[in-house]
Amino acid sequence: MMLNIYYGDMPEAIYDTAVYFKNVYDEEWITQPLSVQMIADVDKSTVLDNAVIDSPVLGKIPPINLSGGVKTLILINNVEQKIFNASTCGDNCAKWLLKMGEEKEITINLRHLMNFGNEEFEIRILNTNQIVHNMAELIPVAGLYV
Repeated sequence: MMLNIYYGDMPEAIYDTAVYFKNVYDEEWITQPLSVQMIADVDKSTVLDNAVIDSPVLGKIPPINLSGGVKTLILINNVEQKIFNASTCGDNCAKWLLKMGEEKEITINLRHLMNFGNEEFEIRILNTNQIVHNMAELIPVAGLYV
């Protein structure tokens, strides 16, 4: 199990994750334990049920009004046959990408340098088929493509 990243332009990746989410998400995804945790952590919001999230900023909102980062994380977790552009995700999503990669094989596209933190990790850079273990190893490789 591993997080796989392809840096740079990737024609098969779904770039507009907000539009994709709006048209394909299943309400059951919202109440999954991982989704509830990601929504609480990234958006600081509470899932009330599969159609209503309580946001401290926006009030009661539908899932389509979640942040782009959370919507992308939920898609990555639930639509395994597709590759999503995770550049809609901020650095606050990095730990969730690593967590999903520990539990299953996931592949994402990045068009920027995401900070995966100071801890050790395992990420396969698909551009070079190299496995990196920390930011010091990741930056020179990713920097060639973004």
